[in-house]
Parts: sequence; C-alpha cells; structure tokens
Amino acid sequence: MKTTFLSIIIGIVLMLSACSNSSTNSKEAANEAEEKSLTFLFNFPTSTLDPHKDDNSTTVRAGITETLVKLNEDLELEPWLASEWKAIDELTWSFTVQDGVLFQDGTKLDAEAMKQSFERGINVSESMKTALKLESVSTDGNSVIFKTTQPLPAFPSELTHPHTSIVKVEDDEKLRTAPIGTGPFVVDIFDSEVKVELTKNTSYWNGEPKLDKVTFGFNSDANARAMALQSGEADIIYYLPSELATSLKSDENIVVESVSSLRTHFISYNMNSSEGADEKVRQALDSLFDRDAVANDLMGGMAVPAGGPFNPDFPFSMKADPVKYDPSHAKKLLEEAGYKEDKGVMEKNGEPLKLEMITYQSRPELPLIAQMLQSNAKEIGVEINIKSVENIDEYLSTNEEWDIATYSNLTAPRGDVGYFLNSAYSLDGALNIGEINDSEINQIVTELNKTTDVEKRNDFGKQVENMTQQKIYQSYIVHPMITVAMNRDVKNYSVSKQEYYLITNQLDVE
Repeated sequence: MKTTFLSIIIGIVLMLSACSNSSTNSKEAANEAEEKSLTFLFNFPTSTLDPHKDDNSTTVRAGITETLVKLNEDLELEPWLASEWKAIDELTWSFTVQDGVLFQDGTKLDAEAMKQSFERGINVSESMKTALKLESVSTDGNSVIFKTTQPLPAFPSELTHPHTSIVKVEDDEKLRTAPIGTGPFVVDIFDSEVKVELTKNTSYWNGEPKLDKVTFGFNSDANARAMALQSGEADIIYYLPSELATSLKSDENIVVESVSSLRTHFISYNMNSSEGADEKVRQALDSLFDRDAVANDLMGGMAVPAGGPFNPDFPFSMKADPVKYDPSHAKKLLEEAGYKEDKGVMEKNGEPLKLEMITYQSRPELPLIAQMLQSNAKEIGVEINIKSVENIDEYLSTNEEWDIATYSNLTAPRGDVGYFLNSAYSLDGALNIGEINDSEINQIVTELNKTTDVEKRNDFGKQVENMTQQKIYQSYIVHPMITVAMNRDVKNYSVSKQEYYLITNQLDVE
C-alpha cells in the first residue's frame, strides 16, 4: 500500500516537472521566435573598430558609436551627444553634454569621459588632429571646452565626422575589437574584415532599438552581396552597380532605392612621380576620360559627369562643364610636354611614356574607369599598367611607385567647402594622397579657415576649384548615386545621401 502511494506521488511529481519543463521550453521557444535580427552587407571591410583609426566609419555606420553633432538629410547640423554648442571667442567652443546618455556598459557619459575620448583621438589619429587643430580640451561642469590653434568657423561641422566618435577610453586592443560607445547596438563578436555581430543596447538613451540582433557584414564583391540578398542570407546590401540594381528590381521580394550622393569619383596624381608632377601630362590624361560614357554606359545612368569636386547643387560649386573626351588635344598636350610619337608610341628622350595606375574593387566601377583610360591612352601611344589592391588608402600611403590612382570620396559631407579643401590640398591633409603642395592654394585655404562669412567661404572654394581645374591635381570623373537593395520585410530604412547613419534604433523587420 505504501509502495503504491509512493509510486503515485512520484508519478505526479514527474508529471508536474514535465509540464513545467514543457512550459519553460515553450516560453523559450516563443522568445526565440519573437527575436528580431537583420543582416546588413557593406562593401568595405575593416580590420579595426577603433573609430579614431577606422577610415571606413564602421562604428557610426553600424550604430555602435555616435558623435557630438550629426547631419540631417538637408545637411543641416543637429544635436546628438551634445545638446547645444556656442562659440565663446574665435578660438574657443563650448559643447554641452546631452543629459541621460549612458555608455553601453551602463556608466554615465559626462564631460570628463567626452574629454578623454577627444584627447585619445587626437593622440592616435593624424587626420583628426589635422582637422580639429586643437590646442586643448577641458571641462566646465557638464560642458566640454575646445580651444583651437587657429579660428575654425566650421568646427561644429567637423564634429560630425565618425573619427570624432565618443568611446569609453580603454586599451588599444579593446578599442580595436569591442569599443564601448553610446549607440543603439553593442559589439558582441568582431571577425576582422568579415563581420561584426551586434546585440541591442537595452539602455539606449534615445529609445530602445526595435531589432534584437544585427550582423554588419563586409563583402567587397557586389555580385556576392546581390546573391546573398536573393538567397535570404542578407536583408540589406549596400552600394550596387547599375547592372545588378536593374536585375534585382525585377524580383518582387526586393526593393531597390537610389539617391543622389555627395560623393565624387576622381583620379589622383602622384606629385612625387615625374609623370604625375608634369602639368601637361596631367592635362593630357584629363582629356582622355569620356565622362559621358562612364556615367551612361559604365554606370547605367546612375551617375552624372563631374565638372569639379563638388555636387553642382552646392553653392560653392563652380558648376563648370565637365571636360570633354578629346584624344587629339591630349596628344597635343603631350607633345608640348616634350613627347614625340615613334611607331605609335609616345616617347621622351627615347623612353616610352608608361604609367602605373592603382585601383580597387570595393567600388566596382572604378576598375572599369581605369580600364577605359587604359584603352583610350593606348590609342595615342601611352601605356598604362593597372594594379588592383585591397586597401587603397594603406597602399598609397606606404608605396611611392605609382603615378595615378582611382579614388572616391564624400567631398562635402558636412555641407561646407572647408573639409575637402583642407583634407585634399593641405600637405598633411588626410585625402592628399598625391602630396600636393601649392603655395597659392595653401594661402587661400589659410584665409578660408579664418573666415566665418559663408559667402566669402564659398568664394574661396570657387577660387581653389578654378585653380585645380587648370592645374589638374585631380581629374573629377562622375558624381555617383547611392543604390541600396533590401528585402521587402525591412522597415524604417531609407537611403541617405550622407552615407553615415545606416543602422539605427528605428530599423526593423516584419
């Protein structure tokens, strides 16, 4: 009898336990089913998540870090980690820290933490140091005080750049692999040059993210990105060439969106190369680009021919007509430079004109532009050897054996003329890969940096653009459009012309 009763009790306990486990498992399964995740494929890989060192702006794009100031779609400045700012005098700026902001580890963002981030940034980033020209950073209550070495009227605009992202200062390796920022997503796993696995920041100061997890992947192969979207491996793919965009538009499960960009595809010339330093040679090569063919044929109408570095919608653009393709004029310019044709080859002092051209695959139209120039140059007896590299910035900064290079940049990402003029023409500028050093331009840029009047700044920009169009320090080819494709289930994502804020707390999937 006792044995029977005990058996009944044990049976009841086991049954209840099974029910409990079943209930728990059901809840866990339901929670897993409700978890929202998204995979975003970007075209540029990175080996570091340190925002002060990463030239691909990954942490801002992936929603890990934020800057004091941000740009809206009209390229107007908006508060972000700074609630307000003001100029105290021509050398001093005060920025008030936004209330209620926490780092992703739960510690409070205050003026001291912001100060430490800037001090660390200018210590490890030459481009950040050059752009901000800081003499000192200090605090005053809940405000950060920046003192510059010279007047910088566009200083607030400079603080939209991802290099100025705020991070909790830790050792370099921690910042490389898992920086602690203030953004809506936290780094879980970083697989260098492959992907970043992110989880939502439940304490995000600007509203809890709608997604639970995000995979921010890297793949420079546009075809591979398109295949990943079609197979369901990716939800959003960034930057598509025209032929793939056209193909994907026919898929009813995919949405393709494009917007005009602030970007310019151009050619840089190496001033340390005898050929690159020759103005006549640069002018000749500039005449060998068929800009209309690049925009309409190579890029399927998803670009406009460039007449200068800036999108013609900007008030500081000269709105000049693009240089026309003219091989006979190019040949004449080479003859003026001392070259003569011998058996179909342009020579000088018995040496044929041979050029080393560097390009990269992450923007698939750039190698095609290089090949077009190669073909057009061959028609007039100029040989161009094309070399494709993985990391264009790293290669050009560590190698001198090149003459010309394809390049692409946001020339006015803050809606102000100062960024490009300083970074592209100052000898220590981050974009001055050809080491341009023109005393007249340097003088104009110095005056620009002292000027607060917008009209005068715009005029300085036009002066420099006019000079560079004559001297051809760069050949401006086209202004491309930004094209993004996504699964129809993606919500609250729109293509942005400033290219920075890709993963946000509002991004969602059905």
